[in-house]
Amino acid sequence: MFDSIYSSTVTPAQFFIMAGAALVSGFLYSFLMSFRVRSTKRFFIVTALIPFIVAAVITFVNGNIGAGVAIGGAFSLIRFRSAQGSAEEIVAILVAMGSGIAFGMGYIGYGVVILIALSVLFLLFSFVPLFEHKNAAADQLLRITIPESLEYNGTFDDIFARYLKKVENAGVKTTGMGSMFRLSYKVQLKNPAEEKEFIDELRTKNGNLEVALLPYTEIQSQL
Repeated sequence: MFDSIYSSTVTPAQFFIMAGAALVSGFLYSFLMSFRVRSTKRFFIVTALIPFIVAAVITFVNGNIGAGVAIGGAFSLIRFRSAQGSAEEIVAILVAMGSGIAFGMGYIGYGVVILIALSVLFLLFSFVPLFEHKNAAADQLLRITIPESLEYNGTFDDIFARYLKKVENAGVKTTGMGSMFRLSYKVQLKNPAEEKEFIDELRTKNGNLEVALLPYTEIQSQL
């Protein structure tokens, strides 16, 4: 089961056995991952097909250095997603590609084990309360838009002291063709029930311009 099914030359029967195993286990893997990974239907369809796609490429290259370089150049032109995915999406793609290499070398048993075992482990670990940081979950990204004429250093300190348990300056950028500034802070509210009052007081000082309080994930993508 864990020996390669390929001989010196790949026969059509061997290829179709590999294709069937890669497609079936790929769709089962994608189905299991869909219980914990939040993404689109298209993402899971692509993830299910990746093991077979990678395996087919490995099979056809089969030690041919010239073909391998050509395939590598072609793959460098392909991007799986236009925007950076979540950590779960990246892991799902990497596992699918890793199993595809095993399938492409004829190791059907290893390919199936990689897909199914890792998807089951992912599900188990996601239900176990490990590596959870309650304080990190309470972090939020505060964005305040102010007019160019407003001096923002210290302007909101009294409001921050009243409503925030923690505040960290996360940067400033110009917006609106340079006519406004957008201030960004990593914050924690003392009392989440006072969120509306907090935003209302900020609006009285920034001229009723945009104020956004967002879940804090990747702050670089919000600035």
